[in-house]
Amino acid sequence: MIPPKASGEFVAAMEQVLDVYSRPYDEGHPVVCMDETPRQLIRQVREPLEAVPGHLGREDYEYERAGTCNVFVACEPLAGRRIAKVTEYKKRQDWALFLQDIAQAWSGAERITLVMDNLNTHSAASLYETFMPEQAKALRDRFEFVYTPKHGSWLNMAEIEINVLAGQCLDRRIDSLERMRKEVAAWQQRRNQLDAKINWQFTTQDARVKLRSLYPQIEVC
Repeated sequence: MIPPKASGEFVAAMEQVLDVYSRPYDEGHPVVCMDETPRQLIRQVREPLEAVPGHLGREDYEYERAGTCNVFVACEPLAGRRIAKVTEYKKRQDWALFLQDIAQAWSGAERITLVMDNLNTHSAASLYETFMPEQAKALRDRFEFVYTPKHGSWLNMAEIEINVLAGQCLDRRIDSLERMRKEVAAWQQRRNQLDAKINWQFTTQDARVKLRSLYPQIEVC
């Protein structure tokens, strides 16, 4: 979604994100994008029929809801690397623990630039509500937080990664948290083996032309 009218707040945050994306690859200071997606767990009512020569596999249109879960995804677009984690909830503590996972996955980095949206759980406060102060501070210092603007979640490359995950892994009925974790872990391993990168092309100069209506009009005296 794009704001319906000019917004200095939007373009300021957008240009910050785009400037971050223009940075050259730096193993010591990686740019990592993070997002999450809620998923419905679906249980089959009747056993599906497997595909056989001349006939596609079939499943009954009826299904049974088996609860919900959350999938966190963090990816480093320039390195073709990502981690994913399935959790029962997406509370502050769940996000803080995933942030710890990111820090461990990129343990060799001096500081990680983390691009994410403005969800209220995505703040240093969540770290202090999960860890002891010394640990919370040490973890916070590993990151530079960069937030996409409101109505600008499309600027988060983790959304692209989640769309790939949804199309390649989550496009079928998965009935339990345990199975969801196995499926997502297998997808993560396979995609990392492929060294799949994201080729982001949209720049600040592009934004100033294509989204010029979002920039406040300044009267020059």
